[in-house]
Amino acid sequence: MAGFLMKQMVGNQLSEVTGGLGMKDDGGEKTETGEDPEVIAARLEQEERRKEKHRKMENEREKMRQGIRDKYAIKKKEEGVAMDFTEGRIGGPRKTPEEIAAEMNAEDDSLIGQLGLTEQVEKAKTMATGAFETVKGFFPFGK
Repeated sequence: MAGFLMKQMVGNQLSEVTGGLGMKDDGGEKTETGEDPEVIAARLEQEERRKEKHRKMENEREKMRQGIRDKYAIKKKEEGVAMDFTEGRIGGPRKTPEEIAAEMNAEDDSLIGQLGLTEQVEKAKTMATGAFETVKGFFPFGK
């Protein structure tokens, strides 16, 4: 209890003393964010200095890069040129199984179709598939 009374008495006197020294917060000029305009101006100036410093550094780096390019006869990459990638593939678009089957069934374009051997080829395919299925049951790799 005595500590509380002492704090109350000394606290009031301390705030009066600090108010007399100019440490009192009078709520002067503040912006919407609650910051002093001088602080904001200083931050903006500091940001501009930082950006200018980085611009200078990048210009120096570009001069160094250009010197290396000149020394070793390296061409600068064009920034505007973009390579056209189709879903990450370098080649053309991949054909679907339906498109491949349609190409296989185009008898007029193939040599077998022109010679009239389509029926014999189909019979050979059927026999080979049947033989493979029969043999596959005997070996462990087919299971």
